[in-house]
Amino acid sequence: MALTGPIVLAVLCAALLHAGWNALIKSGGDKPLDTALIHGLGFVVAIPLLLHTGLPEPAAWPYIAASLVIHLGYYVALAGAYRHGDLGLTYPVMRGCAPMLVAIGSLPFIGEGVSPAGWIGVAVISIGVVALGLSRSALHGGDEATRRKALGFALANAAIIALYTVVDGIGVRASGDALAYVAALFLFDGLPYLLLVLWRRPGRRRAALAYMAGRWPVALIGCVASLASYGIALWAMTRAPVAVVAALRETSVLFAAVIGTVLLREPFGWQRGAGTLLIVAGVMTLRLA
Repeated sequence: MALTGPIVLAVLCAALLHAGWNALIKSGGDKPLDTALIHGLGFVVAIPLLLHTGLPEPAAWPYIAASLVIHLGYYVALAGAYRHGDLGLTYPVMRGCAPMLVAIGSLPFIGEGVSPAGWIGVAVISIGVVALGLSRSALHGGDEATRRKALGFALANAAIIALYTVVDGIGVRASGDALAYVAALFLFDGLPYLLLVLWRRPGRRRAALAYMAGRWPVALIGCVASLASYGIALWAMTRAPVAVVAALRETSVLFAAVIGTVLLREPFGWQRGAGTLLIVAGVMTLRLA
């Protein structure tokens, strides 16, 4: 397995899509409900895909089941991070720490080692991504306790991201079809969290349903972007090392920084520029590894 040019371009496209749907959540007025709605609509999007692809191989279903449980924790931590911190702070931290954890777990859990150059590339990308988040924390004013909460959620989510990446990296290779795997995952993925969010609002369900009725067209775009992003990444993991693909996908933080600055009016400083240069250097190292 090797990281070819077409795979790099495909994963960069996935990174852009991933940053896009995260920005949709951050721009909304209700982070938990937006998160739940975007992924709850996965049920609607996944059905026609599965009718086209058929179901994944039976060997993949234990991994799909495990991933569903892990993703529930991911959504809870994601919404908590965005509730307490900016996209430019929380997104880089949780996405930047995950690749190193995936690289560490690749050999014992997947039997897939990382070359010395690959380790350098993964490390440089991770440092660059986290640097963007730390610089954002330094630039951002406001309550320090709130920022600590945001970082706590983001770091917890980094571990969750690494866990489901390893599980899905194994599962997609057993599935026989990356599109069928991601469609089956999205068929069940978002509904538990959507029901949980609504259940925790016993006196506000009518308001929540009204919000969802007005928000669903935007959420549907986010759902399609999320499915496409993860589907591309899983496809790439069938053709290149999981740890390398996971690190390359986290270049999404560059797109998130641009979206946060241009659309969400979050400030951009020289520290972000330094982090950006590190990420680009890491990508080049991975490509040459």
